[in-house]
Amino acid sequence: MNAHWNDLGTGTLSRRELLRRAGAGFGSLALAGLLGQEARAEKPQAANPLAIRVPHFTPRAKRVIFLFMHGGPSQVDTFDYKPRLQADSGKPLPFAKPRVVSSQTGNLLGSPWKFAQHGQSGLWMSELFPNLAHNADDLCMLNGMHGSNSRHGGALLELHTGSDTFIRPSMGSWVNYGLGTENQDLPGYITICPNPSHGGVNNWSSAFLPAVYQGTPMGSTGVPVEQARIPFIENKTTPRDLQRLQLDLVQEMNRDHLDRAIADQALEGRIAAFELAFRMQAVAPEVQEVGNESEATKALYGLDNDVTRPFGMQCLLARRFAERGVRFVQVSHSYKWDQHGDLKKTLPRNCQEIDKPIAGLLHDLKARGLLEDTLVLWGGEFGRTPTSQGDDGRDHSPQGYTMWLAGGGVKAGLTHGTTDEYGYYALENKVHVHDLHATILHLLGLDHTRLTYRHAGRQFRLTDVYGEVVHEILA
Repeated sequence: MNAHWNDLGTGTLSRRELLRRAGAGFGSLALAGLLGQEARAEKPQAANPLAIRVPHFTPRAKRVIFLFMHGGPSQVDTFDYKPRLQADSGKPLPFAKPRVVSSQTGNLLGSPWKFAQHGQSGLWMSELFPNLAHNADDLCMLNGMHGSNSRHGGALLELHTGSDTFIRPSMGSWVNYGLGTENQDLPGYITICPNPSHGGVNNWSSAFLPAVYQGTPMGSTGVPVEQARIPFIENKTTPRDLQRLQLDLVQEMNRDHLDRAIADQALEGRIAAFELAFRMQAVAPEVQEVGNESEATKALYGLDNDVTRPFGMQCLLARRFAERGVRFVQVSHSYKWDQHGDLKKTLPRNCQEIDKPIAGLLHDLKARGLLEDTLVLWGGEFGRTPTSQGDDGRDHSPQGYTMWLAGGGVKAGLTHGTTDEYGYYALENKVHVHDLHATILHLLGLDHTRLTYRHAGRQFRLTDVYGEVVHEILA
């Protein structure tokens, strides 16, 4: 059966000709769709670069709180129970160590601390976390984490930016770029007491993304957290109406320069930063002031104890920023987890400093109805070896370690992934740092393969050309 269609040029159109022309048309439509996606991914910033953006699909989480343990916590002393390691402590490791190591280690070293199962889920946890143990059924434990770099600098960059060798936008910057911020009077990305070493500002920078998406630091390590403040947001000498006049003049000159330059990311970022800084004066001081919290809340975070107060203050600030619409808040426990020696003395002290504050944060978020759409992430840049370094230490180990998630659409009370019987190598359900990044973006409603930015002639993304969403941990 021949079909003929009316054609303005010839009067008839054969089926073959119809398919040929229609096919080209469908291809054009598909190409237009792809180009439209690319354009939307590349140019989120119009008049307001921090405006709320529609995610790729329905999100499970709206915001992230990242509890970063700088130095690399030992998984076999905290969350990855290894009875075989205990039994064989002092014996040689019965298989090969990694070809590339940070330094030489000796025989197996069993954990000095007891482990027990907690909650209905039966999650294994060390006795070093008596308070967090009550939250066992809220945690999603990733015991099969692994990374690519055994040195602090490279591993920190990989965890924060997805690359251990090049300067790339940080995870928080990508989230800020992809979703904007829910509160136009606060930054979309705040990092509390970050460490200036091991990558420093590159761990919270926006790199080639527009500068408005970079992290805003509050204080730094070495500065008491009570003194940690967003800088230069209070002006007690110049009235706001006069500040507005001054800013309008500066912005008029900046926009004139920008019109003549056509494209200048640094200047665009400066214009946006000036406006945000002006608006923050009315909001940020109140958010940073925890004195108006109840005594019960302060005690919940451990602010009534000298040991827990510094990290407890950071966790409380994280909750206050998160509930006011900041997309990504990072809290850093300073460079204390690098136990090459003195493990029995320093690891308990570290855990005591963070245990109650983190348990308090999870309890508070849950009580306020925030945990279900707030993704909490805990972990360091890598783990530690199950073999000894000296008499009482462990070396770096990116081959297998633990991080955990809570809230934000992950399965609660789940242990995902395993290491070998001694805790050295990730074996089953392995999760690379790229996979973790892909999963975090997925929970926020972002497809990590579509959240791209064109720079230096190619498309970049947080996961580069890697990363798979870990669907098994999604609720």
